[in-house]
Amino acid sequence: MEKLLENIHPILQALIAGLFTWGMTALGAAIVFFTKEVNRKFLDVMLGFAAGVMAAAVYWSMLAPAIKIATARNMIPWLPAAIGFLTGGIFLRVIDRILPHMQLSFPVEKVEGIKTSWHRSTLLILAMTLHNIPEGLAVGIAFGAVAVSSSYATLTAAIALAIGIGIQDLPEGLAVSLPLRRDGMSRLKSFWYGQLSGMVEPAGAIIGAVAVILAQSILPYALSFAAGAMFFIIVEEIIPESQSGGNTDLATMGTIVGFVVMMILDVAFS
Repeated sequence: MEKLLENIHPILQALIAGLFTWGMTALGAAIVFFTKEVNRKFLDVMLGFAAGVMAAAVYWSMLAPAIKIATARNMIPWLPAAIGFLTGGIFLRVIDRILPHMQLSFPVEKVEGIKTSWHRSTLLILAMTLHNIPEGLAVGIAFGAVAVSSSYATLTAAIALAIGIGIQDLPEGLAVSLPLRRDGMSRLKSFWYGQLSGMVEPAGAIIGAVAVILAQSILPYALSFAAGAMFFIIVEEIIPESQSGGNTDLATMGTIVGFVVMMILDVAFS
């Protein structure tokens, strides 16, 4: 895969990676064509796995390279990472307060964000869209980083990040389409809405890549920003959802396994 991508412009690389992660979301949503029920234990384990993958990516794919790049540029090593991480978390917190959405296991009465009369399907899609914004940015920034700082960011590591995020997108697509199917929506519509949340990832990937290529000085801040935004989603949304079904031990083990898988991907291929 690396040989196929290495002669392609970094922005196009980011787009391809974003399309891949969107495709993985769609693949997860497509399970609705075969069943409208998935064992809750399985879903909680998969959500925990997704949280673990994202948590490992936060450090190995974003914060660690940001610190190395800052050090190489004679910056205070921890400062860009701290500023970017906090800014990313605050940014997602603001969106979380404004964008109407709901967690999967919550009743409609517990809608987060601005009060609205939107249907449950729309709120579920927006919740997963909120998850996918920082994921798309992270993928794009990783590929953009290769173009501007190949000494500290490699194409292999960017590919590994895209694969890791794609793997954890599978349960996210499933987590939207199945509730809609159980609510009586047709298989096709459930699939359509399930994959819809992943459409922001290619756009986010392009934005992330363009930003770091045009403004190379922001690279350590951009990597840390994506890390902070992803970490907010992990703690605020995914881990609580994985624990809400009463399968806390299984979900926790899923998180640990996901963390190890992403760690191996990043370290082995960086």
